[in-house]
Amino acid sequence: MIEVKINHAGYHSEQLYLSDIQFSIPPGETVGLLGANGAGKSTTIKSIIGTIEAFDGEIIHIKDNHRLAYIPEEPILYDHLTLWEHLRLAATSYDLPEDQWIPKAEKLLKLFLLNGKEHLYPTLFSKGMRQKSLIVLSFMIQADIYIIDEPFIGLDPIATKNLITLLEQEKQRGAAILMTTHVLDSAEKLCDTFVLLHEGRMLFKGNLIELQQRTNQMLDSSLLDCFYCLLEEEVANEPRL
Repeated sequence: MIEVKINHAGYHSEQLYLSDIQFSIPPGETVGLLGANGAGKSTTIKSIIGTIEAFDGEIIHIKDNHRLAYIPEEPILYDHLTLWEHLRLAATSYDLPEDQWIPKAEKLLKLFLLNGKEHLYPTLFSKGMRQKSLIVLSFMIQADIYIIDEPFIGLDPIATKNLITLLEQEKQRGAAILMTTHVLDSAEKLCDTFVLLHEGRMLFKGNLIELQQRTNQMLDSSLLDCFYCLLEEEVANEPRL
């Protein structure tokens, strides 16, 4: 599990965008990090993985030596390494024995229709193939914590369905998952709880029923309805210049 406590964070010490954000990512649960463009989702993720320049707070890892997998919105791979070399590098980094990672990698490559392409370089891949390559890399190591930024962008329907299945399997295995997405109907089905951000601040954290109560919505109201209502309320309460 991870406890996230961000007092302030930003890309420069003079521009601290995030403030007063606290939530946890428990094992066996999926937390949806939601917000409009520019709400602070990516800055929050970079604070968690330690790549933000200016950070004041704590990221508390309850378990030592856990495996963390990060799938960014924009897939990044080494141009001079084949996909298989990427897989071998990841396996070596986590000291995975060959009899463990190779069967797992081959199964995932087949699932995401990348078998036969494992010895090609990423420069020959489409964005969707690069995204699927990162998914294969991340799920091959069977991480304890998955941090996934907009996982469905660039994926075809079959790959999207397979990713959803993998996420459910990993959650049942006990992995903790933090996911950002603008596809709120998918978030509603996949996430146990939600953290809603607006302009660098946390507006809400809790499950859908709590969000429905917070926004005075009916119990059959969708996540999208509640999300829109909460943002509309926040904007209406903002001081006018």
